[in-house]
Parts: sequence; C-alpha cells; structure tokens
Amino acid sequence: MRIRFGYVANALGLWDASPSKTLTYARYSALSPQERLEKLKMVTALNLQHTKRILHYNIAHEIEVYRFSSSLVPLATHPEVMWDFVTPFKKEWEELGQLVRQYGIRPSFHPNQFTLFTSLKEHITQNAVIDMQYHYQMLEAMNVLDNGMLNIHIGGAYGDKANALKRFHKNIQILPSEIKRKMTLENDDKTYHVEETLKTCEKENIPMVLDYHHHMANPTTEELITFLPRIFQTWETTSYKPKVHISSPKAENAYRSHADYVSLDFILPFLTMAKEINQDFDVMIEAKQKNLAMLRLIEEIASIRGVKRISGATLEW
Repeated sequence: MRIRFGYVANALGLWDASPSKTLTYARYSALSPQERLEKLKMVTALNLQHTKRILHYNIAHEIEVYRFSSSLVPLATHPEVMWDFVTPFKKEWEELGQLVRQYGIRPSFHPNQFTLFTSLKEHITQNAVIDMQYHYQMLEAMNVLDNGMLNIHIGGAYGDKANALKRFHKNIQILPSEIKRKMTLENDDKTYHVEETLKTCEKENIPMVLDYHHHMANPTTEELITFLPRIFQTWETTSYKPKVHISSPKAENAYRSHADYVSLDFILPFLTMAKEINQDFDVMIEAKQKNLAMLRLIEEIASIRGVKRISGATLEW
C-alpha cells in the first residue's frame, strides 16, 4: 500500500507566502474605477506569485498532493465585480500548470461551505454553480483539467434530510456536465455521514472523498470498514487514486475543530483498516499547521515497523 501526503494552500515557514490575500468589496467600492481593476490585479498577481513559490517548495520536498487556495482571485464571484482574471495572467496560470504537470502534482480545490446544492432557494443553487465555474476556470487556466478535482459537501438538511437529498440530485443537474465530471463529494461532520454520502456518490457516479475526522464526529451505525471498499471503488471510473482527508480533534470539547497537528493515535485505526484493503491512496492533511503537520505525521508513521518512506511525502506499507 502506497500513500502520498499533501496539505492545504499555504506552506508555513516560507516568509510572507500566503496565497489567499484578499480585497473586501467595501474597500473595492471605495476606490475609483481605474484603481479598482489595478487593485484586483495587484492582489491576484501576489497570490499567484506566492502559489508559484509554494509549488517550488512542494517540488523540493517531493510533495505531490496539493490543494490550491480558493482565494487566489479576490471578488471573482461577486455579482458586482465578476472580472476577467484569466486573460491578464495567462502566462502566470500557465507557469503554475506547467509545474503541476511536469512534477506530477495532484491539484485540487475545495469550494467553501456555501457551495451547496440542497437549498430550497434557487439563488443559492445558482451561486453554487457560479462558484464551481470559478474553480473550474482556474483549473482550465492552468491546463490541469486532466488531474484536477473540485471537492464539496452535499450541503444542509433543512430539517428534512430525505427531501434535501432529492433536491441535491435535482439541482446538481444544473451544473454543466464538464464541471460535474471534475467534482468529488465528502462526508461532513454534522449532517451527511459516510453511508449517505457514499450512496449519493454512487447514484451520481461521483468519486467520494472520505474525511476520517468527520466520520468520527458523525459516525454511521455500521463500522467504517463496511463502506471503505465501496468508497475506494467510486474512483474506479477515474484515472485518480482515492483521496482521504486526515485531521484530528483540537480538544474533547472542540471535537469538530482541527488541531494544529495530527494525532497518530487518532488516525492509526484508519490506516490499519486501509492496510487490510491494500489500496493505494492519497491523503490531504487538514491540520492548522499545514505542511509542518504533514511532515511530522509522515515521520511518525514512517517509524512504524513495516512502513518505508520512499520519498519526501510518500510512504509504503
């Protein structure tokens, strides 16, 4: 079993390298029309530059799994802005994509929790489509549609989970088919547990991302091992390895919050379970200390008898 590890957005330790610098709509509105576009371009250019630095960090450390920041482009989906963020940065997007392709990095985005398809309100569904289009555009601008994915949650239950799921299946049809082919669904920590998410994925032919921490916070009545082979099988129609999200609770009284680092004791039962299936998969670390948490966890897992570290961020067990 081979496991590749990755992390989210920002490489901590790199000086001033946040790829998520923002521009509020209030600040944007206070500027003159000419200043507005200049400011949008300035912040975007900085985020793209920092992302390039982060990709070079990943390459140097042999990290092949990486989630790009969703905040690369300020106000990209704001209805009063909606600007062309591709054309002015065609070269920069292509440079990022070249690095991704050349070094075999698996890229992804995770649109925010408001990108959902279960709402009773049509405008929320339309906004979800707009947000998915924005993320798809970034994959397209980098020319990494072949291996890039967009991961979201099913959404809210609104007091009636059965009907909410029916709305999901109806509303998801609004999403352009080329974007739907790039999406994955993840179980969440409060509403849709592993079994419900898996059945939704199977019905829509969408790969499922297992979030182990979310499963522990919102478990099914049956053991996870019952569903794990089926979760991995949802990836068989793609050219990708299954992906799993890993984190651990911040505290007993803040169980759903992510800790700074990942507790090996917390995730070891899952790794042992996965070892029984013997399926290669990729791991996205969702800890507050990001790449630092990832590297610490890799070293801890590598100390287990039978585990071999075969690159900077890949283990074989």
